Amino acid sequence: MKLKLFIEKNRGLLMWVLFGGTIVVVFLLGLLAASVNERRAEIATLFNNKRVEIKGIEARNEIWGENYPREYETWQKTADTTFESKHNGNVVKDVLAARPEMVVLWAGYAFSKEYTSPRGHFHAIDDIRNSLRTGAPMTDEEGPQPATCWTCKSPDVPRMMAEIGIENFYAKKWGGMGSEIVNPIGCADCHNPENMNVSISRPALAEAFTRMGKDVGKSSIQDLRSLACAQCHVEYYFKGDKKYLTFPWDKGMTVENIEEYYDEVGFSDWTHSLSKAPMLKAQHPDYELFKLGPHAQRGLSCADCHMPYKTDGAIKYSDHQLVSPLLNIDRTCLSCHRDTKENLMKYVYEYQDKLLEIRDRVEKELVKAHVEAKYAWDNGANEKQMAPVLKLLRAAQWRWDFAVASHGASFHAPVETQRIMAHALDKSYQAQLEVQKVLASLGVKGDVPMPDISTKEKAQEYIGLDMKDLKAKKEVFKSTIIPQWIEKAKAGKKLL
Repeated sequence: MKLKLFIEKNRGLLMWVLFGGTIVVVFLLGLLAASVNERRAEIATLFNNKRVEIKGIEARNEIWGENYPREYETWQKTADTTFESKHNGNVVKDVLAARPEMVVLWAGYAFSKEYTSPRGHFHAIDDIRNSLRTGAPMTDEEGPQPATCWTCKSPDVPRMMAEIGIENFYAKKWGGMGSEIVNPIGCADCHNPENMNVSISRPALAEAFTRMGKDVGKSSIQDLRSLACAQCHVEYYFKGDKKYLTFPWDKGMTVENIEEYYDEVGFSDWTHSLSKAPMLKAQHPDYELFKLGPHAQRGLSCADCHMPYKTDGAIKYSDHQLVSPLLNIDRTCLSCHRDTKENLMKYVYEYQDKLLEIRDRVEKELVKAHVEAKYAWDNGANEKQMAPVLKLLRAAQWRWDFAVASHGASFHAPVETQRIMAHALDKSYQAQLEVQKVLASLGVKGDVPMPDISTKEKAQEYIGLDMKDLKAKKEVFKSTIIPQWIEKAKAGKKLL
């Protein structure tokens, strides 16, 4: 009764309130419609009003930038090397200088010459040209490395594979492709220019899937947002005399699965110059370890954390800076985790600190095992006596390398990485015990003398590297051959 009297008494006021509310709703709906139309218009502009038509494999990233300026602008930021977290970042650091034990661990292998922390994709070409590991070829057919080393460095690689064939590309020398592989990692590595879908441009990934009974072409969109990265951020090796790039996933992707594969085919990357052990060098098994971690198991992809979304007006697009998620926690971690930025960073650093504590111990014990093995050889040990030692050294260092070579392993899969590193430490100790048995059988008593490897230079001298000569040759190469490659590429319109 009271409500009825209230309505009758305030009928005029209520009519005006209803009218005003209707106006507000209509206005908001209009804004929504305008926003939708604006987004449709901008998307239509992106795909229907392109400034340039891209056909085939266009390796020049600047051309793609004409059509996709937002993505291209963020991709250019991969040139930025200022980001630094508690452990690395984009800042160039001499890892061998910080951890000279690694020089001894890689004795006889190119990584003992130089190993620096990785920079952004923008620097991929410069870094491989300037690295002491690639040598200093003075002609197109010289150089110790095969052209396979270029595979993950440039969209010019799939272009050249299409022109001369996959197997022919791998079979060439690294120096022979110097004037062709000139554009850094970019758009054509991951995108189909016709529809901008994520695509697989490297044959090794598709071939690995085929051998596992899978079709990479049937992968979901979310899976492709990781598989695009897995074209390169994986463990691989150069198979046979023609150095055919191969992913050793036939038995699975764990450290033990891949080790079993290598053992079965009798593969080793090199023979250690001190211990004479047939060694395996892990590349960067990021994808394999990521798949074993909590984020992948909950359905996240690499791009979710390393390429967070940005907005520009009505357009939502992926950030192509491809940097540590710690740089953009508000758009990465905080998108899912209800916590503070400070706490999230603390969790990451705790994972890293704990793993690095074990890593440092493993490196010291592995060095000791290699040096002790050399001492046994020097005192007359034979191959039969040393066989158990060499097997353990190979297994121990493979596990250490698998963990440390993977970028972000301590965060991607902290439990699995700790397990792997623990096994590396255990096998390092076992190798030392086996050496002691050999020395005892030879009648050698007393402690094994340890070299002074307190600096990178001392460690390199100990393993017999002539760094002065190597650096001199590289400087000549950088000042003469590289400029020739660049000029030839520009003349052939391979480089803008």
